[in-house]
Amino acid sequence: MSLDHAQTKPHDRLAEILADDLAQVNALIRARMVSEHAPRIPEVTAHLIEAGGKRLRPMLTLAASRMCGYTGPYHVHLAATVEFIHTATLLHDDVVDESGQRRGRPTANLLWDNKSSVLVGDYLFARAFQLMVEPGNLQVLDILANASATIAEGEVLQLTAAQDLGTTEAVYLQIIRGKTAALFSAATQVGGVIADMPDAQVQALYTYGDALGISFQIVDDLLDYGGAGADIGKNIGDDFRERKLTLPVIRAVAAASSEERAFWHRVIAEGDQHEGDLSHAMALMQRHDTLGSTRAEAMIWAGRAKTALNHLPAHPLRDMLRDLADYVVARLN
Repeated sequence: MSLDHAQTKPHDRLAEILADDLAQVNALIRARMVSEHAPRIPEVTAHLIEAGGKRLRPMLTLAASRMCGYTGPYHVHLAATVEFIHTATLLHDDVVDESGQRRGRPTANLLWDNKSSVLVGDYLFARAFQLMVEPGNLQVLDILANASATIAEGEVLQLTAAQDLGTTEAVYLQIIRGKTAALFSAATQVGGVIADMPDAQVQALYTYGDALGISFQIVDDLLDYGGAGADIGKNIGDDFRERKLTLPVIRAVAAASSEERAFWHRVIAEGDQHEGDLSHAMALMQRHDTLGSTRAEAMIWAGRAKTALNHLPAHPLRDMLRDLADYVVARLN
């Protein structure tokens, strides 16, 4: 998901202030994605890592550690770990979703094949675990290992909940907390741990990352039903065509009349979609204001992220993280 189309860009300001650290992260990523015996690994990895992503998740680790006064070298290793985990999940997700486009470019599974994408993703997970061990901090290892398991769990839960009109908001929250928020919260939390912050402040960093990630994913799901496809790196209605039960649809189903529910059953549960169905689905969401209520939900989570920052030391980076929470929902304007 691109962050480019809103007017203000706090992630760009973060990138500027963290430029030296980011340069070290990028250098470490390039060094560790090399494979002496399998040249396809750096080819596939470079295609995705060099595709213009914002490095948002590793920036969260760098910002958290710097905000907490860390002066050692290992925040770079942890930021690279976070990016490797993220990239591995993207490779796997594109295979699962049978995606043909990522960040406006052909996906690795389209350019190479599914086997290459899955195996290179596995390699990046292995590299991530090598990196996360190097700081010699068991709590860091515990956080990132648990996040990796939670991410996989969230993806499997999404598979089992897919096309099930009985999927509740609680299950949806569990899915997005797994597939997105788990890595956001781990990224911020380890920044505090490596800086040896008190437990209460480490918890605040976790809460910030968790709420930011949930808000981010809700916005991502909402943008599937509005916005310019070129800006967000995917086509409008992709989630609908893939029959994903995201929050706007879950709420529309919950509010549906018997006739409306029959429509949702046909297009989501049965996958029997025809021309005009996307427009009708969006009209139903407008009728029950589920797009508006979903936007309000994203704003609530962004507010929780900002509140969590109140427990952390005053710092210019803290202000930028607060602006980032606002910016995540500003993408909807």
